[in-house]
Amino acid sequence: MSEILAIGSYTETDLAGLREMGARVVASLDEMRGLEEAERGDVRAVAYKGHHPFGAEEMALLPALGVIANYGVGHDAIDVEAAGAAGVRVTNTPEVLNDDVADLAVAMLLMQQRRMLQGDAHVRSGAWAGGESFPLNRKVSGRRAGIMGLGRIGRDIAERLAAFKMEIHYHSRSEKETPGWRYHADPVDLAGAVDYLVVALVGGPETENYVSREVIGALGTQGVLINISRGSTVDEAALLDALEAGRLGGAGLDVFEGEPKVNPRFRALETVVLQPHQGSGTRETRAAMGRLQRDNIAAFLAGRALPTPVN
Repeated sequence: MSEILAIGSYTETDLAGLREMGARVVASLDEMRGLEEAERGDVRAVAYKGHHPFGAEEMALLPALGVIANYGVGHDAIDVEAAGAAGVRVTNTPEVLNDDVADLAVAMLLMQQRRMLQGDAHVRSGAWAGGESFPLNRKVSGRRAGIMGLGRIGRDIAERLAAFKMEIHYHSRSEKETPGWRYHADPVDLAGAVDYLVVALVGGPETENYVSREVIGALGTQGVLINISRGSTVDEAALLDALEAGRLGGAGLDVFEGEPKVNPRFRALETVVLQPHQGSGTRETRAAMGRLQRDNIAAFLAGRALPTPVN
């Protein structure tokens, strides 16, 4: 059995890279559990690509495990505390996907405010050619934008929105060094001060429903919520209630609770732009994520410093 076990659905490019390293590939944690004990006993490194919980129970099935290299910047599926207790290192793939995720956040905001999906349908249907005017929509430039979570991705989003002549506000665990952006210690206060709220929080129990009913209410009837983080960070029931009642102007969502199954209430709302969790979904970025995942495994097995450690 190989020292490397890859778990998940990988592209052909990533599969080729993993197999070149000698990795064995399984589709899921269930398939990993079905391996013979002797096969599992040889595994020192796991390349993980998935959203199902990888916790102490799974780690115990791999007694020689030393590193879990996660595919993606979000590592909330991996129990990092349990990994630390077991002497297992965890890595992720930050930085390489920042641009794509930030680009999509801005794109969803533009699509929502300029009603680009509806405009496309208006042209395709022949309504425009038939003399039907397209309704006026909302200006984006010069508004007030709030970033909920000013980490790497949040900062890249803020910089893009600043180029739209926007006034930038943000909330994070502590005040950051910025080019004069306004810090809000309270998330409700942030929402009440802006027109657009972009959620760029990390996932996990600490941020579950962080964008609460109160935060959504403070954003107001003309406000727009953009979420490119995790579905768990927003109180989805409160979001749907506000959108349906007209207490929130609109939303752009790349992530959802229980995805890929999305609450059907969203599909009935014309004020919402819906995307299939494709924030990092470009060929270039996904290839870079795979390379960084493999680089972390190679470094661990060679006894070198890990390029992007989590713990």
